[in-house]
Amino acid sequence: MSCSSSSGSEGEEEGFDSYRKGGYHAVRIGDPFSGGRYIAQRKLGWGQFSTVWLAFDTLSSNYVALKIQKSAQQFAQAALHEIEFLSAAADGDLQNTKCVVRLIDHFKHAGPNGQHLCMVLEFLGDSLLRLIRYNRYKGLKLDKVREICRCILTGLDYLHRELGMIHSDLKPENILLVSTIDSGKDPVRSGLTPLLEKPEGNANGGGGSSTMNLIEKKLKRRAKRAVAKISERRVSMVGGALGEEASSKSERSLDGIDMRCKVVDFGNACWADKQFAEEIQTRQYRAPEVILKSGYSFSVDMWSFGCTAFELVTGDMLFAPKEGNGYGEDEDHLALMMELLGKMPRKIAIGGASSKDYFDRHGDLKRIRRLKYWPLDRLLVDKYKLPEGEAKEFAEFLSPVLEFAPEKRPTAQQCLEHPWMNVVSTQNDADNVESQVRNLKIKG
Repeated sequence: MSCSSSSGSEGEEEGFDSYRKGGYHAVRIGDPFSGGRYIAQRKLGWGQFSTVWLAFDTLSSNYVALKIQKSAQQFAQAALHEIEFLSAAADGDLQNTKCVVRLIDHFKHAGPNGQHLCMVLEFLGDSLLRLIRYNRYKGLKLDKVREICRCILTGLDYLHRELGMIHSDLKPENILLVSTIDSGKDPVRSGLTPLLEKPEGNANGGGGSSTMNLIEKKLKRRAKRAVAKISERRVSMVGGALGEEASSKSERSLDGIDMRCKVVDFGNACWADKQFAEEIQTRQYRAPEVILKSGYSFSVDMWSFGCTAFELVTGDMLFAPKEGNGYGEDEDHLALMMELLGKMPRKIAIGGASSKDYFDRHGDLKRIRRLKYWPLDRLLVDKYKLPEGEAKEFAEFLSPVLEFAPEKRPTAQQCLEHPWMNVVSTQNDADNVESQVRNLKIKG
């Protein structure tokens, strides 16, 4: 959870019981930080370790994201870890062109619940996960996917080749657009006037007012959910016609949304030559070598990139493993990989410290014996209705990124040079021709 306009768990609050010694710092609108340089404007979101606030930087006259960590020792350590990697990224990117979130400042802030490490980051927009949801899980047009992929790959190339850093938790949630989908949520585009002092009646609000606000919000949300459920029941009683009409809604227009984006959240990053965790990556974006404990390097980020690119094109996760009768999530995950990509080479299947948990000595899964193969190019055509040519070209780009052998996966730099990444959009050409025809008609 980083510096987005939409951070934190959707439709939830962090809970007032976490505002205690070692926990969150209670912030009031108008509160000053770092000797009055930053003024809190509104809450952007929260995560397990921190809350994030929109703040106004009185020194630069810019809006920023202020991330305030919980005060307990383990959270302070986690913040120092993230600051180390964000600082390295910022120091090597003075022109701010590498598509990685920018750390502006960091400091300590003393409060009633302890001393909190604070990070000041550039304010960014919505996550790619929010963009996928906004587009109603329909999948984005390929020219927009290319634009997003170019930014992600630029960021990964910088982290890998120039810094020797593995992100190790790449996923749509950890990639943020440079501006918000809804211009009303962008403090600059919406013309928000910065609040430079506490509003009337908020001077001595204390933690109590924050707690009361949380309770009120919780009650309001429960009421909203109850009303929504009643409405759903009414719709289902009316019959299927209305539901069908709702599901056939047209795709939302993404025109006018800036598709440039940046890689964020370095809480799990590591140096390639100084790894500290065996189990990395969010489940659905986890590479096979991590499941098998075969060792990992930069190529784990490339696997996660491949999963993310597929999700942008289709609106669906590439792999969503589940526990089954007699087998666990890991084995199902490996089975799903093989159904899409073909049988895993025996040498790789039996080569990891955990291989014996899933594979027999022949390299076959122990508990999932029947696999239903559905190759990537056919899946894109049959299930997602991509035209044959587009599906073939995208599959040619994506398949090498999803190689079982990590050393065979292309680097971010090589992906940037791939023909699929350098296709000139025919849609743009068509739009230009259409516009010229309209102009001629007007003149005529």
